Amino acid sequence: MSEHKSYIPHTVKLPETTVKAFVLGALLSMILSAANAYLGLFAGMTVSASIPAAVLSMTILRLFKNHNILENNIVQTAASAGESVAAGVIFTIPALVLMGYWTEFNYWETVLIALSGGFLGVLFTVPLRSALIVEQKLQFPEGVATSEVLKTGEKGGSAVRFLLIGSIIGALVKLSESGLRLWAGVSEGASAIGGKLYGYMGLNLSPALIGVGYIVGLRIAFLVFAGGVISWWIAIPWHIIANDISIGSGQEAIDVGWGIWTSQIRYLGVGAMVVGGLWALIKLRSSISFAAKSGLAALKNKVDMSELKRTERDTPMSWVMVAIIIMIAPIFIIYLREIHDVVISGMMAIFMVIAGFLFSAVAGYMAGLVGSSNNPISGVTIATILTASLILLLILGGESEKGPAAAILIGAVVCCAAAIAGDNMQDLKAGHILGATPQKQQIMQMVGVVSAALVMPLVLQLLLSAYGFGPATESNPDSLTAPQATLMQSVAEGVFSGNLPWPMIYVGMAIGVAIILLDIYQEKRGSDFRVPVLAVAVGIYLPFELDSAIMVGGLIAWTVSNYQKKNKAQVTDLEASTQNSESTGLLFASGLITGEALIGILLAIPVAIYQTGDVLAIAARPFGSIPGLMVISVVCYVLYNYASKAFDKIE
Repeated sequence: MSEHKSYIPHTVKLPETTVKAFVLGALLSMILSAANAYLGLFAGMTVSASIPAAVLSMTILRLFKNHNILENNIVQTAASAGESVAAGVIFTIPALVLMGYWTEFNYWETVLIALSGGFLGVLFTVPLRSALIVEQKLQFPEGVATSEVLKTGEKGGSAVRFLLIGSIIGALVKLSESGLRLWAGVSEGASAIGGKLYGYMGLNLSPALIGVGYIVGLRIAFLVFAGGVISWWIAIPWHIIANDISIGSGQEAIDVGWGIWTSQIRYLGVGAMVVGGLWALIKLRSSISFAAKSGLAALKNKVDMSELKRTERDTPMSWVMVAIIIMIAPIFIIYLREIHDVVISGMMAIFMVIAGFLFSAVAGYMAGLVGSSNNPISGVTIATILTASLILLLILGGESEKGPAAAILIGAVVCCAAAIAGDNMQDLKAGHILGATPQKQQIMQMVGVVSAALVMPLVLQLLLSAYGFGPATESNPDSLTAPQATLMQSVAEGVFSGNLPWPMIYVGMAIGVAIILLDIYQEKRGSDFRVPVLAVAVGIYLPFELDSAIMVGGLIAWTVSNYQKKNKAQVTDLEASTQNSESTGLLFASGLITGEALIGILLAIPVAIYQTGDVLAIAARPFGSIPGLMVISVVCYVLYNYASKAFDKIE
């Protein structure tokens, strides 16, 4: 087996954890965590922040006389940790507000949950780094891509302008739609021929969702859309016919469809996600065992750090084990403050640590296979909350008001740990390629976790006050749907109330099994088109308007790819041109996401102060969604144009 050669040899020592890298990493972690919090509450998905963070770092650090590639890598390591903390928090903690257990986001409780889960996620990746990156040599596609971006940045280039242009466009479109009220943000329609044959189509006119679809690519976008098709074009029409529901057309048909989806059909996604989470554990059982044994072996074998190469120095395992044990204390205190029962709080803390390690191992391994953006975080969190709810139901009984909240609190820490583990493994892979010092990256991961955790409750409270969470109401017409947190709430409350629609969950589980069998078949026949069950499950429980917008972004990515194939004979340096095109499109799409998310947060400030969404309105959406459809068409063209033109010209 040939020895890995780093971009920067282990014998070369460059400054990594400098003051400017520390400060910039912390600031970018705060900004990107806030942006992803908005995106996750709006779209139910987040995307990796590693590459945008790397580009921003390279641009800013160039202003200083002394800077290097490992310093840039350290900055993106901290910044991307913030995105992962945001995912773990917004997928779970808003459920406490949705269920009425909290009336607002308690600052220190939210901070401590995010810190505890984030720290555990970092600590669990220490033994996983050597096991999955060095020994098993998994691909970690986003980590490899980040390292290539950083290498390219060392040679110069002005790729950051695409990120900035995308951000400006995303911000202006969001300001025009949500702030100035120039057009409606959703275009949708429904009809019922003969009062029974139901049809629905919806499209969210969001540049951020187009960006998400472009980044995940056509395959994942198609599978998410397929989940929406299962819900809205198959399950809802079947439910209407089976239950002899008579409906009209237009807005009445739209309202009826949403009512059926909310109360019944989205639980198909719960069943599919539970199966997906369990399947991930079954598939990775040998890898989890391997990682656990590697961690224990590292603990037993006293290694002299001075004898290790700089590029192989992790945080000492003795420190890691002590830190994990210490982390049980604040987690126990959090649970005790909320539940007020010593025995139950202790059981919750122990269950959380075990589940946290298992699912961090799953997330780390899956990040190596399919990337952190496609990780099964939702599935493992749903599985955790459902399992915790059933256990707590046996202990507390069905009348307990604290049971659902206790399950959510367990899931919140596990979700944060798993999200951090998957993303951090990508960063450690990038560092492995570049020649970074793992221990210093692990320190900066902690910095990113702390920075993001400190701003999360403030961002959540601002968004709650301005927009509200959950289904839109008369008082909150622009409510952020928070699809993941709403689902977690429904599962936890449904177990204790006995109102969980188990038939729908069972059907969803059957759908999940069918998708897994299809994926196994595709694998055996050697097909490149694999069918990860959780991508379809996400689409089932996301509103269809989001699924379709993500699909549009995926189609643009596919069109750009086809353009590359068609014109490859005319390009001298094919590989460099392809990478240039992918990088340009990715940065522009990331800009669309970041710009829309940040303006959404900024708009929340006057809305929260004046308690009205019309505070900046200059119109009342006089032409409905028509102007928005025209604008989003232009955005799609610009995205395609930038990515395809970059293929023809290497900067």
